[in-house]
Amino acid sequence: CVLPRWDRAAAPALAVALATLAVAVGLAAVKANRPGNFNIHPEPRSGGRLVEHGIYAWIRHPMYSALLLLALAALAVSPTAPTLVSAAALAVVLWAKSSLEERWMNGVHPGYAAYRARTKRFVPGLI
Repeated sequence: CVLPRWDRAAAPALAVALATLAVAVGLAAVKANRPGNFNIHPEPRSGGRLVEHGIYAWIRHPMYSALLLLALAALAVSPTAPTLVSAAALAVVLWAKSSLEERWMNGVHPGYAAYRARTKRFVPGLI
């Protein structure tokens, strides 16, 4: 098998906790921002609305946060150079993608600048 087994993870409890948190964050994002309002591309959907409730009251990009948490879970499973490089590359891509998305959202939603000022990008209270 190419993928490492979770029961043989370097830090199995941490891996499971991070993966569980990733799923919870992703589900909270879907609950607050119903399908049809968000887009996998950074460009805002035509007619989309700015979501500021639920998990979006604390972080602007919870779906990206969920992906980053899964990358950390993968590192807890297999703390190898390729896993670290992959997680770092994902973080760089998601930072760039969120930066582009934020510029576009600022142009589409008049309240976005105020929303951005009171929330964090990926981690409540930190980043």
